[in-house]
Amino acid sequence: MPSDFDKGAYPEPPRQTPAVDKQTALPNPALILSKLFYYSVDLPVTTFRDVVDSIRAKNKAVYYHQKFRRVPDLTECQQGDYVCYYEAEMQWRRDYKVDQEIVKVIQERMRACQQREGASYHQNCAKEIQQFNEVTKNFQSRYGDLGVYANGRKCLMKQKERMMAAQAESA
Repeated sequence: MPSDFDKGAYPEPPRQTPAVDKQTALPNPALILSKLFYYSVDLPVTTFRDVVDSIRAKNKAVYYHQKFRRVPDLTECQQGDYVCYYEAEMQWRRDYKVDQEIVKVIQERMRACQQREGASYHQNCAKEIQQFNEVTKNFQSRYGDLGVYANGRKCLMKQKERMMAAQAESA
């Protein structure tokens, strides 16, 4: 369109939204309430949270992805070395929790495959089912029947009994 077009012949289209320039003598109560809420509730809470976050940022401690060094097993501890016993017990507990999480992840994968495949999951999820069965069998052979108060010493004794039973069967 040329710059010198006739505005009478081509008027601007009317606006679809109403004009907001309504002038009254009374102030808008919604605006007053929103400002009152902002200054009485939102601003103090936000300021307090920012102060707390800045203090926490200075003293940040990372509790996840901690890398612990491997310590000697209970079988390698000297007689009466209670520090070694304690470290081996804590390492066993960490290993137990990691093994529990591994079983949970494999189970979630198997269930997701079953959900995704529907009725034909036996055929299409055979790899996941086989992996889950293998992981649960290994977990059960290591940690099963230890009871509620499981610890590294009980697990070691169970392993020893299992080895002795295997030797007795082969003899």
